[in-house]
Amino acid sequence: MFTGLVQALGTVTSLRRRGRGARLGLGARLPGGPLEVGESIAVDGTCLTVAERIRGGFEADLSEETLRRTIAGSWRRGRRVNLERALTPQARLGGHFVQGHVDGRGRVRSLVQGSGQVTLRIDSPGPLRHLIVEKGSIAVDGVSLTVSALGTAWFEAALVPHTLKATNLGDRRAGDAVNLEVDLIARYLEGLLTARGIRRRR
Repeated sequence: MFTGLVQALGTVTSLRRRGRGARLGLGARLPGGPLEVGESIAVDGTCLTVAERIRGGFEADLSEETLRRTIAGSWRRGRRVNLERALTPQARLGGHFVQGHVDGRGRVRSLVQGSGQVTLRIDSPGPLRHLIVEKGSIAVDGVSLTVSALGTAWFEAALVPHTLKATNLGDRRAGDAVNLEVDLIARYLEGLLTARGIRRRR
């Protein structure tokens, strides 16, 4: 479990295909002491397991499902990625509960510079639109954001100066793909209503 509050920026050093999966190499320095093999790290919002520690970072395996559902397969050497270690019982929950289980891919429609912030507008995939609500939470590339405006096929979130400095969202441009994870509560409510035979409205 994560909070969506990015702790560090890492860099993709390699992406090697292995059968239907891949091995990802990352240059990373994270707070909290040395990484342990087997621990979970959110990488641009995707929960990955440290498979091997390497000099200056770590490697993680990408399953076929991860490559299908996320944008990880398109990452290239040098890309900056958002990193967060798993939540501990003592940690402050400043964002929202983020599992690192990406629900789908969105696409940046625009970034508009405003007074003291950048407004990010993202096209939301059809299967997720009913799970995104105004003033609700959503994780974009692992960053906990609040939905500030909502259209029929898009949502907006404000990126304050700290977010632009501490994450890679300022690197995004119109047309870029991003990982999306909807709010955990919305996902469970949908499952409960579906199980009780209450059909959702599209």
